[in-house]
Amino acid sequence: MEFLQQSQYLPVLLIGLIVGYLSGLLGKGGSAISTPALQIFAGVNPFFALASPLPASITSTLSATAVYSKEKLFNKRVILLGAAFGVPATISGSWLSSYLPGKTLMIMTALFIMITGMSLMYSFIRNKPNGEIVISSEEAPAAKLVMAALFIGFLSGLLANAGGVLFSSFFIKKLKMPIKQALACAVVLSAILSVPGALTHWWLGHIDWNIALLLSLTAFPASYLGAKTAVKMKTPALEKLFALTLIVFGVYDIFFTMLK
Repeated sequence: MEFLQQSQYLPVLLIGLIVGYLSGLLGKGGSAISTPALQIFAGVNPFFALASPLPASITSTLSATAVYSKEKLFNKRVILLGAAFGVPATISGSWLSSYLPGKTLMIMTALFIMITGMSLMYSFIRNKPNGEIVISSEEAPAAKLVMAALFIGFLSGLLANAGGVLFSSFFIKKLKMPIKQALACAVVLSAILSVPGALTHWWLGHIDWNIALLLSLTAFPASYLGAKTAVKMKTPALEKLFALTLIVFGVYDIFFTMLK
């Protein structure tokens, strides 16, 4: 496999800028965008395009976490349970990624994201069920959290994805969290799950550190700005933007995966 060439540096930096901003804005690591973007616009080898964004996901989500922490939107029970069961599941999924074909799983994940976006858009347009009041730790059901963390963690490791978009969608749909709290908790879990995923994929030789470094350089400050935008946006606008983004990314990933 060929490593990154100097002529590819600028496209990778620009991808990091865009993905980093969306990461902070929408509480996701950004792999759903960065992996196909690296292949299409920077000509990166598909193997490296899949896993190399993971280290950048750590830095970008940590940057966004600094913003969300000031707003007191975190739910400790959700984050601790999600991390406790999501981390080992991520490691398991990462190990299996070398043995299982990922194309079908990527299409299934994209379909799930697209359908979730449509469902959220429908509920956001019809009413505003979650309001602005944050969910306390006592209101977060342990059984649902554990099952979600195991499933999302495993899928995240398998597809070299930080899992933020799946966590935030789950928090909104199943835990009835207001969107800003859901994004805040998802961005922390993305940062945590990115660490074992990145380490395992590094050990397996799936990461080009030139790509990871270049993405981090622009993703880190851009993610901070994205999170600042999110906390200042009016909730209805942020809800619809989040749902629309899921639909667009889902459709984009399906066509990209099927055509590549």
